[in-house]
Amino acid sequence: MKDYKKIYQEWLENPYFDEETKKELRALEGNEKEIKERFYMDLEFGTAGLRGVIGAGINRMNIYTVRRATQGLANYIIKQGGAAKGVAIAFDSRHMSPEFAMEAAMTLAANGIKAYKFESLRPTPELSFAVRELGCIAGINITASHNPPEYNGYKVYWEDGAQFTPPHDKGVTEEVLAIEDLSSVKTMSEEEAKNAGLFTVIGKEIDDKYIAQVKAQVVNQEAISRMQKEITIVYTPLHGTGNIPARRVMKELGFENVYVVPEQELPDGDFPTVSYPNPEAEEAFALGLALAKEKNADLVLATDPDADRLGVYVKDAKTGEYHPLTGNMSGSLLCDYVLSQKQAKGQIPADGQVIKSIVTTNLLDAVAAHYGCQLVEVLTGFKYIGQQILKEEQTGKGTYMFGMEESYGCLIGTYARDKDAISATAALCEAAAYYKEKGMTLWDAMTAMYEKYGYYNDTVKSIGLKGIEGLAKIQEIMEAFRKNPPKELGGYHVASIRDYKADTITDTATGAVTPTGLPESNVLYYDMNDGAWLCVRPSGTEPKIKFYYGVKGTSMEDAKKKSDAMGDELMAMVNKML
Repeated sequence: MKDYKKIYQEWLENPYFDEETKKELRALEGNEKEIKERFYMDLEFGTAGLRGVIGAGINRMNIYTVRRATQGLANYIIKQGGAAKGVAIAFDSRHMSPEFAMEAAMTLAANGIKAYKFESLRPTPELSFAVRELGCIAGINITASHNPPEYNGYKVYWEDGAQFTPPHDKGVTEEVLAIEDLSSVKTMSEEEAKNAGLFTVIGKEIDDKYIAQVKAQVVNQEAISRMQKEITIVYTPLHGTGNIPARRVMKELGFENVYVVPEQELPDGDFPTVSYPNPEAEEAFALGLALAKEKNADLVLATDPDADRLGVYVKDAKTGEYHPLTGNMSGSLLCDYVLSQKQAKGQIPADGQVIKSIVTTNLLDAVAAHYGCQLVEVLTGFKYIGQQILKEEQTGKGTYMFGMEESYGCLIGTYARDKDAISATAALCEAAAYYKEKGMTLWDAMTAMYEKYGYYNDTVKSIGLKGIEGLAKIQEIMEAFRKNPPKELGGYHVASIRDYKADTITDTATGAVTPTGLPESNVLYYDMNDGAWLCVRPSGTEPKIKFYYGVKGTSMEDAKKKSDAMGDELMAMVNKML
């Protein structure tokens, strides 16, 4: 632990830190706990970059921690010989996002690296696209995705358009950690950067190319053209970046009845209509569902603030009710739809690949097998799906068909290397048009999938453990599972144990050990009989430990009963550890 009192004092006295920052810190005088929280450690520069609460201090998101992160990135880029390629920068609707984007641009420019900054807020997938389109060495995205309003974040992308993976993540992290004195970081004024040709504002040209790529992923424009007047869509950007691009793509594809939730249309860093802007949360859909009932909509769509993840409710024509689709459900539905359309056109190559994260539903395995595609598993984090696309391109082995993770994110083409809710919005509307022409809703299509492949039920439970004590407790729980793995759970027998930290897969019957073949990660996975499974991992972005599990049943009721039994037993086990 750092000498937090000493660093606090230094921030108060050093002329490098602005008066506003010092004023905020002076107000904390006497509040020992808060001072410690802000200064006991550096805001962790992890595998995705930074994410934290906005405020003064080394363990907070502010212009100084953003400059430090950017200086570390700049140092690494220069060592890699990539300074001439430049860096693309995007930001979302959160508090301080435009300011942090500008600070990052000025630190890059002061290091002789050209910054291409978007003129205003843009979705995450467009930043991923821009990195490759502009031939940049890296990208920076200022966003905290769906975290509460007091948070912001800083994500680093590499030249392939994906969030950075080994060895670059470790290389950049080492450079960032090597900067002990925040006042040693370089910066310059916007005027100086422009005069030196090291700062360019980007916008419409990239927008147009990105939207063209999203539209190019459509597999059945004829179905849209025939049904464009018949489909009614309600959409909400949840005060984020999705509003303009999502509406633009729906309009250009031909959908005529699109209604946007007015209270959630405009960007707002306070996210006033929701407690936190997560399309996985039921409350995020309250206003959208009210509008959907009024307009008799076929589907309700919600993109998260940086528009890489999509939540959806679909109408059940028999009952008039709207059902939520989890990320596993909507992703599998889209995969099945896209592959069915491509198969009809003879567009699935022999080496077709479907890629998913290890915590994603086994329903996707069944879909991939049905269409003769290889199922590739990667670690949690869409960057590993991006890494697999790059591997396909570099080796010439494997053709990307679809990629998804359970956390409401998927990617249909390879124009971007991160999940894309703008593209998923277009694809779900397209699928709705296709099925409606056949007299089916998306709910009917989902039910038909279950009948065809089996009733898969997948659940995630999280336990939030904040602060210093929380981090220690999370590690304790992981070690307890590691040392005393369950032999049975919910009536299922554990057949094998994958420990991604130790790179081992242990057969529980024979004791035989084989490697996982994936990068080292603090994740445990239990394969059980009848397609059941459990995965335990700390969240990479929030102070939580997550438990993912899945079962397969003979009906929705049967699958839910089995899932509930497994969940109850699991939580009883975990509660004993707390």
